[in-house]
Parts: sequence; C-alpha cells; structure tokens
Amino acid sequence: MTQETEAAGLTVDELAARAGVTVRTVRFYSTRGLLPPPVIGPRRVGRYGHEHLSRLALIEELQHQGLTLAAIERYVQQLPPGLSAEDHALHRALVATWVPDAETEVSRAELERRAGRSLTDDDVARLAAMGVLERTPPGPGAHDAGSGTYDAAAGASDAGSGADGGGDTFRVDPVVLHLGVRLLDVPIRLETVLAARDVVQEHSRAVARELTRLFHDEVWEPFGEADPDPEQVETMKSLSAHMQPLVVQALVTAFQRSMKAELRASFPAE
Repeated sequence: MTQETEAAGLTVDELAARAGVTVRTVRFYSTRGLLPPPVIGPRRVGRYGHEHLSRLALIEELQHQGLTLAAIERYVQQLPPGLSAEDHALHRALVATWVPDAETEVSRAELERRAGRSLTDDDVARLAAMGVLERTPPGPGAHDAGSGTYDAAAGASDAGSGADGGGDTFRVDPVVLHLGVRLLDVPIRLETVLAARDVVQEHSRAVARELTRLFHDEVWEPFGEADPDPEQVETMKSLSAHMQPLVVQALVTAFQRSMKAELRASFPAE
C-alpha cells in the first residue's frame, strides 16, 4: 500500500498523530469549520486525507504569523472549495515565506509517527539528501523534543513523556516532511529529484540577487544620497519588508504560468 493510499483513509487519531496535534484540536477545528468534513466510511467512521493534513499545516502557519482564531476563520472561509493538498501547500508557502523555519527535533520513533509509516535507513538517507531532515547528535540527557502535541482547544502543548526509544534525533520541518515522504513513493530517481532541486535553487538565487540589486540601485541608493533623517530610513526599511511578500507572490504566479506553458509545449494534447 502506498503512502498516498494510506493517507486517504486516516482515522482522526492517525490524522492527529501525523499532524502533531491532539485529537481534541482536530475536533475543535472541525466544529469551527476550519477543516473540511471527513469521508464517512463503514461503521460511521470518519476518514481523512492529504488535504486535511495540509489544511492543518496551513492553520499552524497562520498561527505562527500571529493570526487570531477569528482571523484564521476568515482566511479559511475565503479559500476556494475543493482545494487539493498541493493547493494548501502553496498557500502555506506564501504565508510562511518570511517566517523562520518551524523546525523541531524528533526521535526516530517520533519521525516515523509523523511520517505515518516505518522508514528504512535508505528512506532516511533519501529524505536527508533531499534536505527534508537533518540528523542531529543527541546531547547529554536529551529527550524527545518533538513528541509534544499542540492542543488548540486548551491553548497549550501536551508535553511528551520522554524519549520514544532509539538514539538518533532529527531536525525536521513537519510540513516539508509530509511532502518528502510522499516523494518516496514517486518512481523518480533520487539523482533526478536532487537535480530539480539544484535548478530551483540556482535560479531562485539568481532572481533574488537581481531583484536586490535593482532595489538597491534604483530605490535605496538614490534615497541614501538625499541624506534622509532616521524616520525616513525606517520608512524605507518598512517599504522593503512589505515588498517582499508581493515579490514572492509575483514569482509564484509567473512560475505557474511558465510551467503550464512549458508542459503544454512539451506534452501537447493528442
């Protein structure tokens, strides 16, 4: 059974474990309309899928941004119906662009719990090569820092009871982990995945470098020559910060359009 098939039929307990939250949080979000309803299977058991995992990750990111529950509800209500897991991941990427990485350290057992499957040493090595996780040596008296789960209904974290076993610990972003685990089942060689990553990194750095140079030469340098006062300097810094999310959204939109055009040209409909 593939990871895709397994995730399409998660119970509420499995969904909570994969997302790193409590069952009470999942039910709380459901009652507030933040999660799509599950598919009701035999014996009236609700089943959840990738879109629910991605929605929980988006909600977590909005919380990191400092949004209140009411603000998150308004944001979610504006989302188009029927968003896929990939669409949710895109929304999360846009709102998380300027937030520090939400990495956490987890044990091997907690890593597999969050992945929703057993991971072989080869799987771990593949995830590490993709930059999904990083092995970290446990310190003296180290415990499982990632075994706690967030309880939104209580507004607090349920601390883990200690190590889950196993000496290895890993630094990982939970959302990136879900995407990386799904790639484990994709029939693409690791070398191809890494080559694609290198292409994205190379060109994104080039775009960032050129846009920074353009802002410096056309905006910041002429502004500096005018001998501005400290208040004006702070205003200009604020302008730079506000422009960054707009630039990212423009880049994402341009990339989506370019990708669709390239796919149509390379794989024309017969």
